[in-house]
Amino acid sequence: MSSYNIALNFEDGVTRFVECRAGEKVLDAAFRARINLPMDCSDGVCGTCKCRAESGRYDLGDDYIEDALSDDEKASGLVLTCQMVPESDCVIAVPASSAVCKTEQSQFAATVASVVPHNDAAVVLELDVDSIPPVFLAGQYVNIDVPGSGQHRSYSFSSAPGASRISFLIKKIPGGVMSTWLETARPGHKVNLTGPLGSFYLRAVERPLLFLAGGTGLAPFLSMLEVLVRAASDQKVHLIYGVTRDLDLVQVGAIEAYAARLPNFTYTTVVADDASCHPCKGWVTQHLPPACLHDGNVDVYLCGPPPMVDAVRKHFDDNGVKPNSFHYEKFTPNAVAVAA
Repeated sequence: MSSYNIALNFEDGVTRFVECRAGEKVLDAAFRARINLPMDCSDGVCGTCKCRAESGRYDLGDDYIEDALSDDEKASGLVLTCQMVPESDCVIAVPASSAVCKTEQSQFAATVASVVPHNDAAVVLELDVDSIPPVFLAGQYVNIDVPGSGQHRSYSFSSAPGASRISFLIKKIPGGVMSTWLETARPGHKVNLTGPLGSFYLRAVERPLLFLAGGTGLAPFLSMLEVLVRAASDQKVHLIYGVTRDLDLVQVGAIEAYAARLPNFTYTTVVADDASCHPCKGWVTQHLPPACLHDGNVDVYLCGPPPMVDAVRKHFDDNGVKPNSFHYEKFTPNAVAVAA
């Protein structure tokens, strides 16, 4: 009997995955996993269990009334979890917090496999998960407990879902809690992680994609690109990767490898430093060719520091750019990412 992985994304950024058996309704699968999704009647009458299906195939049947789910709502992706029977893996946005649904963040342990510095800009941290590989959506992040500090830091996966070895691209912060620990971290050291978290993740790919990365905001896009390769996607994808200095351009080799593996993938690197000899200088907004916007028929994903996110949003507003969808995540070195 086949089954499907259903990602339940809660309002507070927590994601839980449940297994839905063939022919099983999402609400029943969630309850079996001890997750109390909002509900009242469970008969398709009240509409209390209404959520939004962001990707995947499913059947809603016709055992519900229009007052609970109108045709317009159904066309916009709204579903009743008490009626929804998945026909593939699905992602569902739940309009409630994980606490209200009586579930919590998943925790797991891992062992340091390697710590590789990239100039003075960043570190690639690779971890081997001690148990079952974590399930997450490409673009999401985890909280990593910094050993001995009593603190944690948030980092996006740069590896793709499903692997027992996971990786992260971490900005070096002089005197930073994580950066200081990474100076002495060695293979075999243990760390604890909590997640996955975040509403910044790759949705169903149905049109061209524009990826905008700032600094170590490149990490989630490396995960997304690997997912696109595995799915043999033929959509056009353009990545613009902007940094402050030449030394901040890290993992360009990995990007080049994706250009060779993924048809219709192109990229541009941009350096802001006036003293740089890089062929593309300035800001990401100065290197947005109209062709990559596809007259608005494009899904835009942006991950970078707050000034970059605000600048891109202003650029779009000032120039009347209205992409089909626009997903962004702001991050600061010592704060939890904020997605929209």
